[in-house]
Amino acid sequence: MTETIHQTLKNLEAQLAHEQLDVNAAFLLLEHVTQKSRASLLADLREPLTEQQKRQFESLASDLLTGKPIQHIIGEEWFYGRPFSVSKDVLIPRPETEELVQGALHRASKLFRNKPIQIADIGTGSGAIAVTFKLEFPSAQVTATDISEAALMIARRNAERNNATITFLQGDLAQPLQNGKWDIILSNPPYIGRDEASSMSSTVLEYEPHGALFADENGLVLYRKLAETLPAIMKKPALIGLEIGYLQGGAVRQLFQNAFPESKIEVVQDMNGKDRMIFCEIQ
Repeated sequence: MTETIHQTLKNLEAQLAHEQLDVNAAFLLLEHVTQKSRASLLADLREPLTEQQKRQFESLASDLLTGKPIQHIIGEEWFYGRPFSVSKDVLIPRPETEELVQGALHRASKLFRNKPIQIADIGTGSGAIAVTFKLEFPSAQVTATDISEAALMIARRNAERNNATITFLQGDLAQPLQNGKWDIILSNPPYIGRDEASSMSSTVLEYEPHGALFADENGLVLYRKLAETLPAIMKKPALIGLEIGYLQGGAVRQLFQNAFPESKIEVVQDMNGKDRMIFCEIQ
């Protein structure tokens, strides 16, 4: 008897659950192989895959069961309702970072209305923050930096894919931005302490770039460097928005309070109730 799409889906979900991997990846893989939307697949659950689809699905499912991220298998992740290409050279965009963008847009709309502003995304990776901000706040002139040329190639591809005009610069942290003055700086820098690696998922450790994950000084070194270098290049008023580790709120707040004594600094929790963002409003 020919296996239905529903049976194929349930079999892979069971295998993923046995390996303690994300069972939601099974449906995403089916969408990719069949090139059908979720709604269309749900309507066709009693139908079988074609022979070609079945062979492709089985091959990719084998990769998935090794722990390879579904985003690397299908080549993309959605962020703020838009598709972004990903590879081993960039961090896979996360929902927590969508919250950083959302918080920055909310504050920018109050601080600047729709005035032309200069914004930079430091350590852009896939370009998700820069591209999304540009498309949601079209009057902004957006610059994105990264130390990795391979990451910048992915980010440029995503800007083209989503029809966003972004200036890309290669360099370390704020170094490429020294010739300008900025209204907004956003960044999701590496912030995981190296001693935390032993408690992390093997899927993350084996497949995502360690340079985008780990930082010295218990994960705080890049925040310290940003706090040292950003005061010289910020306009007034201005906004800085940073993603942080959930135990780093107090330490990062202090770094930026020292750097910008007159600023309003807010530690914001994510959807899971964990400290995840810091916003520094400079008056």
